[in-house]
Amino acid sequence: MQIQALVKRLGIWTRRIIILACLLLLVSCQAKNQPTANQIQVKVARVVSGQSLEVLGVAEQPNLISQVRLIGIDAPDIRQRPWGENARQALETLIGGAEQVVTLEFDLEAKDKVNRTLAYVWKDKVLLNEEIVKQGYALFVGRSPNHKYDQRLERAQQWARLMGQGIWQSEKPMRLTPAEFRRQYR
Repeated sequence: MQIQALVKRLGIWTRRIIILACLLLLVSCQAKNQPTANQIQVKVARVVSGQSLEVLGVAEQPNLISQVRLIGIDAPDIRQRPWGENARQALETLIGGAEQVVTLEFDLEAKDKVNRTLAYVWKDKVLLNEEIVKQGYALFVGRSPNHKYDQRLERAQQWARLMGQGIWQSEKPMRLTPAEFRRQYR
């Protein structure tokens, strides 16, 4: 009787392990959403904040500086200490500083209300929008109609939160979202 129950119990666990292994195999075989056709390479002039850059090469004039806003994230305001400056420095570190070449990938809407270019920023096959969220330096904020990498960004935020990264530190968490801070301290 006990052996049959053990075999039955092992059977359930074996099936669960096989299903889990198959799911992991499927996920690992999927494309990593590397940059594709709707993209351009630009040179970084300066990292302005944890969510925006100034770049050269977006327009027809290669020496014209353009503002780029990373899609899907909201980083702390630069005045929101210490998180704003930490976010700016983290993005700068991920890029490798000024003069580095990055790839901008566009979604459905290429410009925002203040005429900044909206883009997913790639450096060495790493989606920087995702990485800055995963390291806990920005929040994921989905904004219509640009939703291409929302799931990745949301998972990155869940990871940062669980791991207590950056703004999610238990000893000194960020108390106001960047949007709340901007409204309060205009």
